[in-house]
This record gives sequence, structure tokens and C-alpha cells, in this order.
Amino acid sequence: MTAAHSTSPVTLLRRVRLELAREPGHPQGSHRTGYEFIAPIDDAGHILVDAYHDLKDRCRVRRFAEHGPDEVGHLVRKRGGAWAFHYDIHGDPAHDETGYRLNSHRFVPGEYVSIKEPDGNLKTFRVVCVLELD
Repeated sequence: MTAAHSTSPVTLLRRVRLELAREPGHPQGSHRTGYEFIAPIDDAGHILVDAYHDLKDRCRVRRFAEHGPDEVGHLVRKRGGAWAFHYDIHGDPAHDETGYRLNSHRFVPGEYVSIKEPDGNLKTFRVVCVLELD
């Protein structure tokens, strides 16, 4: 933890909700398809790598889809610094969903992020909300 982040790492945990942005088949996007994840995020909206190492067991993800069951897993840091969602049900890192440049994206409402889904397609999601955990 750096001096710039003197608060306890637990107070830095945020719940981020991402919803599918508009795309063919979803011209308005979809609030029923997306992700909710927990990560240590600073006031500027960036994931805090140092705090993540202390809190990675609490950095969970839930993938929800309009057609299909929710999947639950963890936010993981991959070799080379990429962030991904790893699901407990699969166990195999080949099924991880990797975010596109999540290490530099800001998680603030209205921003967009892209995630490579299991089918290999890169989909865009809108940051809907970022909430402090109690």
C-alpha cells in the first residue's frame, strides 16, 4: 500500500456493474447481460494492483446473461498484467474472460470497457455504477 492510499485496503473495495452496450441484436444494450465484480478501486476509477494482492480472495465476479444461469468466479491478474474473470465452474484458465486494457481503464459510470467472452468475441460493456462496499 502506498502513502497515497493510506486508508485500509478493505475500504477501497468497490462493486462495479457492467451492462452490455448497444450492439447488433441489442440496439439499446441490455441491462440483463453483464458483470458485477468486486475490486479495490481508487477514487479515479483504476484498479489498485498492490491492494488487489492483499484482497484477491474478496475480488469476486458474477456474470449474468439474459439466457442462461449466472456464473461466479474471481477477478484474476494474468501474466503480463492483464485482468480476467476466472469462473469456478470451469477451473481451466482457457475459459477465462480477459478484459481489454482493464489495467488502464477507469471504472466510473458512463465509461465503456471491452471483454473477450468465452466464444472469442470482444464485447463492449458500459459501467453502470460503482458502489463502495459496506
